[in-house]
Amino acid sequence: MFGLTEEALEPETGPKGQAPQAANDSSRPGDEATARAAGAPSGERPADVRAELEAATRKAVENYELYLRARAEADNTRRRAAEEIAKVQKFAVESFAEALLPVADSLERALDAANAADPHKLREGVQITLRQLLTAFEKFQLTEINPAGEKFDPHRHQAISTVPADSAASAPPNHVVAVLQKGWMIADRVLRPALVTVSQGT
Repeated sequence: MFGLTEEALEPETGPKGQAPQAANDSSRPGDEATARAAGAPSGERPADVRAELEAATRKAVENYELYLRARAEADNTRRRAAEEIAKVQKFAVESFAEALLPVADSLERALDAANAADPHKLREGVQITLRQLLTAFEKFQLTEINPAGEKFDPHRHQAISTVPADSAASAPPNHVVAVLQKGWMIADRVLRPALVTVSQGT
């Protein structure tokens, strides 16, 4: 009607009816982007990826084995340390008990002297026993607290009563006037505070 022929309505094609190259060219960048997004670098072969994966797997297994060995060594170290502590504690108790055996022997001899009605031997036996006991205490760093005349120390002394400073036989205020019961320490630790009477402060 308008004078157009069928040839004018046909789409343009390349030589010998080929489709335009623009469609094929536009699809290639998308394929490369998809490959990169999938984690496969462009140009890397599957064999290379497989080799890297196998190497990473071997490294992971090696690291896990190292972890297991380190954990086993740590467990063994803790066990040996606990055994050593138990041995030290047991040895300390055994040593202390061994040091007290002569004290028990002397007490038995003192009782024999008491049964024999010999006051001199009884007193001598008790004195020997006390010396042996104090020697055993000294061996294990047990020392007595006998603070007569010393300044009152609430960390080592326990005040049972107080007396006025003017009646405390010229003792300064806040000083120990009398020791009612000796205290004891082991090393630097107070086992039992001394029970004392203290002069009142001013």
